[in-house]
Amino acid sequence: MKLYNRLVTLVILIIASACGSATVETETAGAYDFYQSELFKEVQLSGIFPDSKTFVDCTPKQPLTKINDQYIAGKDQEGFQLKEFVLKHFELPKNPETGFVSDTAASMQQHIVKLWPVLTRQPDEYDPLSSLILLQESYIVPGGRFREIYYWDSYFTMEGLVESGQEQMAVNMVNNFSLLIDTLGFIPNGNRNYYLGRSQPPFYALMVDLVASDNRDMYSRYLPRLVKEYEFWMSGADNLSQQNPAIKRVVLMPDGSILNRYWDNFDLPRPESFKEDYELVNENSLDPSTTYRHLRAGAESGWDYSSRWFKDQNSLMTIHTTDIVPIDLNTLLYYLELKIAQGYNWNEDLETAKAYLEKADKRKAAINKYLWDDTAQFFVDYDYIEEAPTGVLSLAGAYPLFFRVASKAQARPVVDRLLSDFLKAGGFVTTLNETGQQWDAPNGWAPLQWLTINGLYNYGYGDEGNDAAEKWLKRNREVYEATGKMMEKYNVVDTTLLAGGGEYPLQDGFGWTNGVAIALEKILENKEKVLLEEVIE
Repeated sequence: MKLYNRLVTLVILIIASACGSATVETETAGAYDFYQSELFKEVQLSGIFPDSKTFVDCTPKQPLTKINDQYIAGKDQEGFQLKEFVLKHFELPKNPETGFVSDTAASMQQHIVKLWPVLTRQPDEYDPLSSLILLQESYIVPGGRFREIYYWDSYFTMEGLVESGQEQMAVNMVNNFSLLIDTLGFIPNGNRNYYLGRSQPPFYALMVDLVASDNRDMYSRYLPRLVKEYEFWMSGADNLSQQNPAIKRVVLMPDGSILNRYWDNFDLPRPESFKEDYELVNENSLDPSTTYRHLRAGAESGWDYSSRWFKDQNSLMTIHTTDIVPIDLNTLLYYLELKIAQGYNWNEDLETAKAYLEKADKRKAAINKYLWDDTAQFFVDYDYIEEAPTGVLSLAGAYPLFFRVASKAQARPVVDRLLSDFLKAGGFVTTLNETGQQWDAPNGWAPLQWLTINGLYNYGYGDEGNDAAEKWLKRNREVYEATGKMMEKYNVVDTTLLAGGGEYPLQDGFGWTNGVAIALEKILENKEKVLLEEVIE
């Protein structure tokens, strides 16, 4: 109950921000706007911590107001040392001591199973000074610099947990996300207070489907949370007009249909990437409010960053995320509408079920109208300002296959393009553009392999899906055998390298890579079993 009360306090602050007080004070649920304070800015720009995320993960040893007062009183005195001051007043983030040592004599699958306890976190004791938002049950973190739970990562991790016989941990994670929905009204990017301005791609419905499946009683318990998440993404839809065609995460399309975009409640530098955001804006004389909003919306997409979000496909300076109606988000919301309809149908509320099915039908029609590029014969993000496709081909174009939105006639050219242009020696490349950004070529990411491969299976391309799975798993094994690690992302073009580009160094751990590797191996094992049974018969 105490945990609920603490999170309810955060809800009140979020509601206050939604009513117009959009300041970092509400974002941090603190007494004042520390993330815009002089001390915070000086520390983040000083380079004391090479990674901007380190400082926001530090725990103050006393209230921030007192630390800030001491900083103001002492910063101009002779001999003042900023680093010394920070180390005196803040406790550096620590990763738990596990004693785990990688043994490449073990198989990759054995290694991953042994890693689950290493990546497991238990709810900590409440510390009002910490940026961590407490969760009720244990959970899996990605690894590396990511010391907290992350929203969309967790679905792919859970696929592997279930196949590893860790079903209860998967249920725990759904329950934690349900708690966040109950108390905050949405699932934040991660369980840190500096993530409270945004969510991530809405995979909650897939998580519920994974753990509840045909258990109608269990599904019914999660149904109100599915509805509440949907309401979060659709907030503002009733107030859209031709004069005001976009509000928060909803966009009024030219024909009157409503689709969605990524957004963030704040237009300030991200605290966890303060230096990067601040320098991009100030060194290039960009409009601060607009650029910060686009950067934060890009972070909500999970693709931070990719040429998907750039007007000039080679330049982060031209980011315009909130102008874009993305394929992935809208197919996820289509699925959410279907699953809500299913829940109401199981509860014998047929009228409400029908209403959500109608919403799904309308969204599917709008996806096919605005996000299908007939010239490219591929699903492409749509710039609602320009009223035209963005022109960037990416693995987001495989989402309509995963969620069965594409017709068979559409699937055929999409699959052809995926196999001819995107599939490389180590798996599917994220985009066809090499920009130095981590969500572009030459990088491949586990979640996109899972979605694309299963999209192939959905439309009858079983052999092609198996071949792609084998390429990705071979890449995983090569790197594991060379380093003893599972990586966040991989170079799938030049298989002599790992991966590069992005906001931070390559991370190992790694939750969603582990989950997808286990789940894909299971698919291939089942394929071999079926083939063997056919031979025996």
